[in-house]
Amino acid sequence: GPRPVTVMDVARLAGVSPGTVSKALNGRGSISPETVRRVQEAAERLGYQPNALARGLLTGRSCTVGLITTDSFGRFSIPILQGAEDALGPGSVSVLLCDSRDDRIREQHYLRILLERRVDGIIVTGRRQDPREPIGAGVSVPVVYAMTQSTSPADLSLVPDDLQGGELATRHLLSSGRTKIGHITGPTRFVASQLRAEGAEKTLAAAGLTLAGGSVLYGEWSEEWGRQAADMLLRAAPDIDGVFCGNDQISRGVADALREAGRRVPDEIALVGFDNWEIIATACRPPLTTVDMNLRELGHAAAARLLAAIEGQFTPGVEKLPCSLVIRESSRARAMGQAAVPSTVPSTGPGTPAG
Repeated sequence: GPRPVTVMDVARLAGVSPGTVSKALNGRGSISPETVRRVQEAAERLGYQPNALARGLLTGRSCTVGLITTDSFGRFSIPILQGAEDALGPGSVSVLLCDSRDDRIREQHYLRILLERRVDGIIVTGRRQDPREPIGAGVSVPVVYAMTQSTSPADLSLVPDDLQGGELATRHLLSSGRTKIGHITGPTRFVASQLRAEGAEKTLAAAGLTLAGGSVLYGEWSEEWGRQAADMLLRAAPDIDGVFCGNDQISRGVADALREAGRRVPDEIALVGFDNWEIIATACRPPLTTVDMNLRELGHAAAARLLAAIEGQFTPGVEKLPCSLVIRESSRARAMGQAAVPSTVPSTGPGTPAG
């Protein structure tokens, strides 16, 4: 077949030296804009593809980034990976995904492999925002944590703002005319459970209200717990008119229990979840209003911070990124004097992001 186009070919067509071609295409050295333009046009005309290995030897970089995750199901890591690729793709940086399966030994194995491959940096992510030990001491490349946070103050961690998300969900229920609002969430040992509950209680207190039923119902991140907790909440507060759930699986269980109890959503009781797990939220009856952690944007931000760290610009600490709300049928506002309608009224659409 035809031989590949080389730097020599580009240099010959552009009328410059091979060294000038290398500098022009890699953005190094003091070269006039006219020369850079001429080299780029010659490279494009010939279809020149830079040799990644040779470029790495020149720049001292591999143009690869590792992403180590504990999220085997990909529920959280895949959107983060997609966001990271969005940020890294324009710079022709590849991402190597490693699934540690929440196993510390396996995680250390992947860390060694990535360092042996001389990646330029590492993103560590997972399915929980709870603080974790740093991935290693004295790692030779920059590390950024996303959707999880390092216990070391010297590290940089990016996490969703769960407290703000809880406030957002509760304010939405209040704005739809609900005043007797309960909260059902996951285990107390999870930081996310505590922060989302704090956001709900804080927002209700500002409106002069308290949680229906008297307290947060902590349990498991499951539909079964949602069904059980909904029964408990209905007994404790029969006049409840809104429920904020700590995740979408709990919300779906709550929706089932309310329907079985003859309570209509959203006409009698509005329902809001958390996560915007689309396969759950859109299949819920009715489709579920839910808080979106904007994981793709979080992955994009983590990759951008990592690129900056690779360039020597690193700021440690914990960055909290805001959540948003996706409004669907389950929280439709009740109009004054409006007659109740069956909860089987079809949704008007898949969901509208709210600011």
